[in-house]
Amino acid sequence: MTNFRPLHDRVVVRRLEGEQKTAGGIIIPDTAKEKPMEGEVVSVGSGARNEQGQLVALDVKAGDRVLFGKWSGTEVKINGEELLIMKESDIMGVIG
Repeated sequence: MTNFRPLHDRVVVRRLEGEQKTAGGIIIPDTAKEKPMEGEVVSVGSGARNEQGQLVALDVKAGDRVLFGKWSGTEVKINGEELLIMKESDIMGVIG
C-alpha cells in the first residue's frame, strides 16, 4: 500500500479479524458475524490545521491497534485489500 497517503486528519485502517467461534466453542458463520470494530492503522495524514493555521499532528501512528465506531469510516479497496478511511476523531482509542 505504498501509493496512497491520506490527507489532513484522515487515517487508513485495516480491520482485524474477529473471533471465529464463541467462548463456548460454537463456530460463528460469516453471515452472522458482525464486522470487527478493531483495526490496525496502516497510514495517517499529516494532521489538521487549528484556528491559528498551525499544523496539529495526529495522536495515532502506523502500527497502532485502535477501536473505532461500528459505522465509522468509508470502506475502500486499495491494491486489492479492503481498508477503511476515517477521520482521527472516529477512533475511540488505542489498544496497548
